[in-house]
Amino acid sequence: MALAVITGGSRGLGLECAKALHGLGYELVLVAKDSDRLAEVAAEFNCDFRAVDLEDIDAAKQCFDEIVASFGAPEVLILAHGVMSAKMSKTLKTDITEWRRVMSVNLDSVFCALNTLAAPMAAARNGRVIVFSACLGRMSGPGNTGGLAPYRVSKAGVNALVRNLAHETGLGSRGFLVDAVCPNHSRTDMGGPDAPLSAEEGARTAVWLARREFDVNGESDQEKLTGVLWEQEQVVPW
Repeated sequence: MALAVITGGSRGLGLECAKALHGLGYELVLVAKDSDRLAEVAAEFNCDFRAVDLEDIDAAKQCFDEIVASFGAPEVLILAHGVMSAKMSKTLKTDITEWRRVMSVNLDSVFCALNTLAAPMAAARNGRVIVFSACLGRMSGPGNTGGLAPYRVSKAGVNALVRNLAHETGLGSRGFLVDAVCPNHSRTDMGGPDAPLSAEEGARTAVWLARREFDVNGESDQEKLTGVLWEQEQVVPW
């Protein structure tokens, strides 16, 4: 049975990814901060879990090391955790505490997960990594008018990290894929109840990326590209 590790797995986009992959027969290990809620979800899926605050990078590293030691390299790694920055967190208005909080969760812990969990996947030449990013992290296109500085910059960093890792690992030619995904505005704790897409719809592209057909010599973007940002199963320029 293939193993999928999902962060942010107790709610929102991570939970929807867990539901979908569980239904497809994957063994799951879920990671999230809320231990009580996480235990309830894990019981529903009859799967293992680890409760950890990913803002604490040392604790995150220990958690990810334990998962590798216990289960080996996963076939799928979905990083769906994240936080929004304070509403008025413009570059010249935010403070160091807020900057570090958002960067620790949204970027530093993503690096930690890739460095720990994705490394054996790449070594095995087998695996799909999907990192939830945001179109607010793009360097071009609509929505680049400032504000929410820690969040925007953290997601731009995620996009760059994904692209860099994809190039370092052969752009899919060695059997290892890594991609970023924009879920669009979805009804999650972060997106709010009035968002146009359901959490299930927001998670759909990530689930597709976990299982899509890949051919480095393929004719379409969907077949041959990795290390890019996806939205609704299409590549989004950044």
